[in-house]
Amino acid sequence: MKKRTLVENTRKFILIVIGAVIAAYGLEAVLIPNNVIDGGVTGISIMGAHLFGIPLGVLLFVLNIPFIFIGYKQVGKTFALMSCAGIAALSVSTVLLHDVKTILGPEDPLLIVLAGGMLLGVGIGIVLRNGGALDGSEVLAVLLSRKIPFSVGDIILFINAFIFLGASFIFGLQSALYSALTYYIAKNVIDIIQDGLEKSKDVRVVSAKSEEIGDAIQARLGRGVTYTQGRGGFSNEPTEILNCVINRMEENKIVSIIKGIDGSAFVVISDVSEVRGGNFKKRDIH
Repeated sequence: MKKRTLVENTRKFILIVIGAVIAAYGLEAVLIPNNVIDGGVTGISIMGAHLFGIPLGVLLFVLNIPFIFIGYKQVGKTFALMSCAGIAALSVSTVLLHDVKTILGPEDPLLIVLAGGMLLGVGIGIVLRNGGALDGSEVLAVLLSRKIPFSVGDIILFINAFIFLGASFIFGLQSALYSALTYYIAKNVIDIIQDGLEKSKDVRVVSAKSEEIGDAIQARLGRGVTYTQGRGGFSNEPTEILNCVINRMEENKIVSIIKGIDGSAFVVISDVSEVRGGNFKKRDIH
């Protein structure tokens, strides 16, 4: 068990370092040379490096130290260690890649935003998916959300609004707007990395013909189903609830199957971030 845990933690550590290097490349080869920044502590560090001439890697590490400590207290030792590894790798990588050739010039603002946002998103997404973090602002947002009546997303948005406002005074309004757009693209790429390219759907069906529907789903779609017993709130009659997990490309097909058997069936379809265990792999159908 200990050997398995060591191998798993080593794998996560390597992936976190890779993610940090990708993010650092996006910063040094695309964004920073074109006066475009990221949000959070990274954005503050970029502005500080520009104003005071302090190496970006030094600021990234120093400014994130308090948040690593908060993460240790609030989330746990493993998260703090993984975050420390990621932030250290990001700091060192920005120093090593500082003189790397810029791949895009100011004449390509759209490509700068797209390439920079995607590189940042992929890098940060890999780190987050493996249990670490590259920016302490998210840890701060989680802590503040417990004290004030705002969500984590609202707090991060509020913090970044001030950061991009500051960027408008240092780099100009146009660069600040490009920075905000880059952050938006990076955030969406992070979501894709964390949720997976094949985002799953959870389907729940309440019908008097649930078994017939379940048989059709297994025969025509190749997906397993689960039945649970329920009771109608108004009718007070027992009913059977069918549950099935599919990928998003199968949504129209499963709705068609259900409606073809029971047009009055109650169907709830919701997003699933991740599916683990069980036998989710689709079996062959003919």
